Amino acid sequence: MSTTFENRTSWRKSSHSGGNGACVEIRVPAADRVAVRDSKDPEGPQLSFSPEAWSAFAAAAGTGAFGSP
Repeated sequence: MSTTFENRTSWRKSSHSGGNGACVEIRVPAADRVAVRDSKDPEGPQLSFSPEAWSAFAAAAGTGAFGSP
């Protein structure tokens, strides 16, 4: 990801995150992408999704479609 992309907004962690460190963080820097990373490895790899794909994932996760950990 480019430096411009990196500097547009800050990373956010879900308010539902527990204290065990098993969290993901997201950043919505522009209308066209949602960035996702592992909060335990902030310098590690990042995934990038369209807003539509992210919304579909979040909606499915909210209904329990992926089961519980």
